[in-house]
Amino acid sequence: MRRLRNVKIVATLGPASGDYETIRALFDAGADVFRLNMSHGSHNETAARHAIIRKIEKETGRPIAILADLQGPKLRVGTFENETEELQEGQTFRFDLDETPGNGERVNLPHKEIFDALEPGVSLLVNDGKIRMRVLDCGRDFAECSVENGGTISNRKGVNVPDVVLPLAALTQKDRKDLEFACQLGVDWLALSFVQRPEDVEEARSRAAGRAFIISKIEKPAAVIAFDDILATSDGIMVARGDLGVELPVQNVPPIQKRLVRACRAAAKPVIVATQMLESMIDSPMPTRAEVSDVAAAIYEGVDAVMLSAESAAGSYPVQAVTTMNNVAMEVESDPTYRQIIESSRAGRKETVADAIVSAAREIAETTQIKAICCFSESGTTALLTARERPHVPIIALTSRIGTSRRLDLSWGMHCVTVSDVDRFKMAVVNAIRVARSDGFASETDQIVVTAGIPFNRPGSTNILRVAHCDERLIFSSDPE
Repeated sequence: MRRLRNVKIVATLGPASGDYETIRALFDAGADVFRLNMSHGSHNETAARHAIIRKIEKETGRPIAILADLQGPKLRVGTFENETEELQEGQTFRFDLDETPGNGERVNLPHKEIFDALEPGVSLLVNDGKIRMRVLDCGRDFAECSVENGGTISNRKGVNVPDVVLPLAALTQKDRKDLEFACQLGVDWLALSFVQRPEDVEEARSRAAGRAFIISKIEKPAAVIAFDDILATSDGIMVARGDLGVELPVQNVPPIQKRLVRACRAAAKPVIVATQMLESMIDSPMPTRAEVSDVAAAIYEGVDAVMLSAESAAGSYPVQAVTTMNNVAMEVESDPTYRQIIESSRAGRKETVADAIVSAAREIAETTQIKAICCFSESGTTALLTARERPHVPIIALTSRIGTSRRLDLSWGMHCVTVSDVDRFKMAVVNAIRVARSDGFASETDQIVVTAGIPFNRPGSTNILRVAHCDERLIFSSDPE
């Protein structure tokens, strides 16, 4: 099955999409990557969904990436005597470590780490930012606040502290258990929540021990400030606009999104834009015009993937949501303006032989009648460099490692195929021709570009490029190798 677009679609699975029929329908509608949200559902439910995805992968013969999203620390208030209270602008309100049910003047905040980090003047946000407070006085077990924006506060509502780096690890004890379970299950990517510093990523990488690749979710102001270092330690990035839009002024989010996407593209690391992309389709079969424009804007930026959360996990129209996203992507990518924007925003570096090879492959494809760029890539690095070039022809990533195929399935423009090992460049070219023809990218009269590394099966050794005619008989009759 060949996708007729470059951007990838990530679909979250949940109560509305946990059975074989729905997951298969999501894949057929255009989902390339499936997200397993470790915040919800049991390990048994997660394992069952993982097994269904792998069954579909076997049936279709297409590698499918699976992303396990770790919950991270959840900061919440305690409970109230009356379950809810109305806070008025200008009043004072106290957070403390007292577990007694709260009232209109105070409530328990069972996170000592927050009190350790607070200082007068810091903002506290409650209930997705609907209530905003300013710290007047604080100590090791309390924070006296002034209510700047009032509203309803109720049991276990979330708390955000945007102005400080909290002394909390990104991995809770639950996350460590979930991470080990997901790695043993065989997921391809781990999404790490609550990242504030590169050290958070290093802990997850150490625990994954090469069994899965790490995506850092950028949802904290501290992560935006430390982004360059976080990007350097991560395998991919998710621009998680939910908490980011709570902790920062909403008008700051679009330029931050654009800046992060550009940085990821330059670094040849996949970037996902997520949260509320087609939010209204949780309850409606049609999205709003603003949502369609939001999805389109991300695609025009050249993101690797756009993501559906509750729309596909818990909504009433999961398959329609994927179909809509697929249709928007195809329409945008057929717009001549899309190619102009992609080419004007290309920021590829040419520091290595591999950089030069993939840049040359893209330039050759742009100036001749090349139908596809076929890259043999054991680790996936050369394929990612090729995707960074954003060529106007399809990228076929050929590898003998199924894990590499699955990992690359998240990346822009990538058609991933698992092939047997080769030890001669001639056979690499022949395999590339066969895949290009059998998967509908080229006919026997067409040409493709093939890149590879000699010697084979050595990661990072890409050093050869060939323009090949798609009639493999010509190779055997003319190539002396």
